[in-house]
Amino acid sequence: MDVLMLSRLQFAVATMFHFIFVPLTLGLAVLVAIMETLYVRSGDEEYKRMAKFWGKIFLINFAVGVVTGITLEFQFGTNWGVYSKYVGDFFGSLLAIVATTSFFLESTFIAIWFFGWKKLSPKVHALCIWLVAIASTGSAYWILVANSWMQHPVGYVIRGGRAEMVDFWAVISQPFAILTFLHNVFAGYIVAAFFVMGVSAYHLLRKSNVSFFSKSFRLGLIFAVVFTIGEVIVGDFHGKYMAAAQPTKLAAVESVWETGRGVPFSMLVIPDEENERNLVEAIQIPKFMSWLVYGDWNAEIKGLKAWPKEERPPVTLVFWSFRLMVGLGFLFVLLALIGMVRWNKLESSPLYLRVMMYSIPLPYIASELGWIVTEVGRQPWIVNGVMKTSQAVSPIAFSQVATSLVAFIVLYSLLGLAAFVIIIKFARKGPEAAAA
Repeated sequence: MDVLMLSRLQFAVATMFHFIFVPLTLGLAVLVAIMETLYVRSGDEEYKRMAKFWGKIFLINFAVGVVTGITLEFQFGTNWGVYSKYVGDFFGSLLAIVATTSFFLESTFIAIWFFGWKKLSPKVHALCIWLVAIASTGSAYWILVANSWMQHPVGYVIRGGRAEMVDFWAVISQPFAILTFLHNVFAGYIVAAFFVMGVSAYHLLRKSNVSFFSKSFRLGLIFAVVFTIGEVIVGDFHGKYMAAAQPTKLAAVESVWETGRGVPFSMLVIPDEENERNLVEAIQIPKFMSWLVYGDWNAEIKGLKAWPKEERPPVTLVFWSFRLMVGLGFLFVLLALIGMVRWNKLESSPLYLRVMMYSIPLPYIASELGWIVTEVGRQPWIVNGVMKTSQAVSPIAFSQVATSLVAFIVLYSLLGLAAFVIIIKFARKGPEAAAA
C-alpha cells in the first residue's frame, strides 16, 4: 500500500459517499416541483402537503450532499496536486461554472422556497423549486462534462507541459458528455422514484394516509416507468460510444481476452484475470456481442491481450460491477411495469408493496456500481490516454494520507448515520395532518 493507492482509496470513499446523496437530490427536486405544480394547477391541498413532506426530505439530503461534495474539490489540491497543475486551466474553468451559476442558483432559491411558503404567491413559490431543480440538473451537467473529458479528452492541446482548452464547444457538446449526463440524471430520477414508492409502500402497508401515499406512489411509478426504460435506451447508446472511445474498458466489462471478429455473447462468464482467460463461458449467442456493440455481426472487438498488462483496468471488479448494474437496471424496468399492471390495485397488493419497500437501496447500489465501472474501468489513466493516475498524485507523506483517510471514514460514518436516522425518522413519521 503506497501513497498512490491510499489517495485513490480516499477519493473513492469521498466520492461514493457523496454520490449516495446526489441522485436523490436530482430526482426528488423534480418530483417535488411536479407535486407543487399540481397543487397550483388543481388547488388540491393534498399536493401541497406532498410537496412539503417530500421537500423536507429533499432539504436534508441536499444539505449532506453539499457538505460531502466540498471535500472532493479540496482533494484536487491536497492529494492530486500534480493533476491539478497539469489540467488546472481546463478542469478548473468547468468547476468554476458550477460554483458561480448552478450552485449559486440552488442555494439561493432553495432558501427562498423553504422560507417562502406564506410570503410568496403559489405560482412564484412553485417557480422557486423549479429553479432549484433546473440548477441541480445544470450542476450535474457541468461536473459530468468535466468527468467525461477525463474519459474522452477533446478540445485541448498540450502547451508548456499542461493541458489547455482550445475548443470549449467541443468539450461541452461531445456525445460522450451528453450520454454520460443523461445516464446519470436518469439514474437519479430512478433513485428518487423508487425512494418515493418505497416510503409510500411502507405507509400503505400500514393503512396510514392512504390517499396521500397512493398519489405519491403513482407519481413515483410514472417516473419509474419513463426513466427505467429511458435508462436502458441511453445505456445502450452510452455503451456503444464507450466501445469507440474506450475499447480497453469495453474488453474489461465483457471480459474479452482475445481479439476477434463475430465475437459471441456469453450469458454466463467467470473471469480468471490471473491467467488471462475465462473460467466459464456458457450459453453463448454466436456473433451477438459484435452486433450488440457495433451493429455488425462480423465487427472486430479488441481483446485485453492487445494491451500490455500495465495498461489494463482491474478486469474482475469492472466485469462484475457492470453485470450487476445491468441486471439491476432490467429488474427496475420489470418492477415498474408490474406496478403499472397493478395501477388500480396497489392498495390491495401487499406482496408488491413489500417488495418495493425493500427495493429502496437497489437503485443506490446500481448507481455506485456504475461509477465503479466508469472510474476503475478507466485505469491506469486519470485522463484517458493522456496522463496516468500514477503521474497525478501529490508528493506527500504516507502518514498524512493514511491519517486523513481514517478521519474521512470516521467522519463520513458519523455524518451518514446522522443523515440516515433523520431521513428515516421523517419518512416513517409521515406528513403533517391536513388542515381542518
